[in-house]
Amino acid sequence: MNIAEAAGTRRTLGICLGAVAVGLASAVIAAPAAVAAPDCSKPAVDAQVAQSQGAIQGYLNTHPDGQRMLMTAALQPRAQASATLQAYAQSNPQEYQEFTALLAPLGTLQKQCGVQVIPPQYQWAFDQFVG
Repeated sequence: MNIAEAAGTRRTLGICLGAVAVGLASAVIAAPAAVAAPDCSKPAVDAQVAQSQGAIQGYLNTHPDGQRMLMTAALQPRAQASATLQAYAQSNPQEYQEFTALLAPLGTLQKQCGVQVIPPQYQWAFDQFVG
């Protein structure tokens, strides 16, 4: 895997895990967010995705074990990747909660605007944690 592929995989995994966290945090955010009509214009969606990606990448840069786990899971078959994500979440609940909070805006955006911001190949991971 070359550097560009690794960076792309890391970015995609960040978005995926961000989406997982979004779903969990959306339960907390849902009541206030339901009152205000979301801005689903392309510029607003792009801005939210970019903001979330930046926050997720910044978080992963300061949590190398989590980043390593995500890279490992990305290269595993789905069942094994699922077990890897679950094991890490169980052994690092605080980190999982923080990361989930970073992902929450993407899940909310996806639900409220009917857009696909989570790459389809990682939607399963989002669904696994969000339910």
